[in-house]
Amino acid sequence: MPVQEFTIGAFAASAGVSVETIRFYQRRGLIREPSRAFGRIRRYHADDVSRVRFVKSAQGLGFSLDEIAGLLRLEDGTHCDEARAAAEEKLVGVRTKLVDLQRIEAVLGELVEECCAATGNVRCPLIDALQHERGDGPQTPTSTRRLGRAAG
Repeated sequence: MPVQEFTIGAFAASAGVSVETIRFYQRRGLIREPSRAFGRIRRYHADDVSRVRFVKSAQGLGFSLDEIAGLLRLEDGTHCDEARAAAEEKLVGVRTKLVDLQRIEAVLGELVEECCAATGNVRCPLIDALQHERGDGPQTPTSTRRLGRAAG
């Protein structure tokens, strides 16, 4: 059975990315740049499509392109311990970000409530809280404490 070949445009469409993304991935060494057969246009194969889909899937899980390059070096499937270690490290980072996001959500929720309750005030509690963090103006003690908790 003949190998299916794609032009760069068909390859990009099949992989669900733009032609510029293909070229960017080539510059980063994430996918191969095929040679030109007898001066013709470059031809890509189904395994190239699979590789781009791997990259996009890994990006969807939060892996950086450098981390993905490391995972691609393990692609023969015999390095499960190394792949698991990379996933565990990523999971720790995700959990840390979740804790930070929950703290930020709580502080923003409190500040929104203060803004709603401050209908007659001249100054906005949210703006005051943010200015205080930069050292630009007056601040209410409760907002200062909350922003400090969110930042740290």
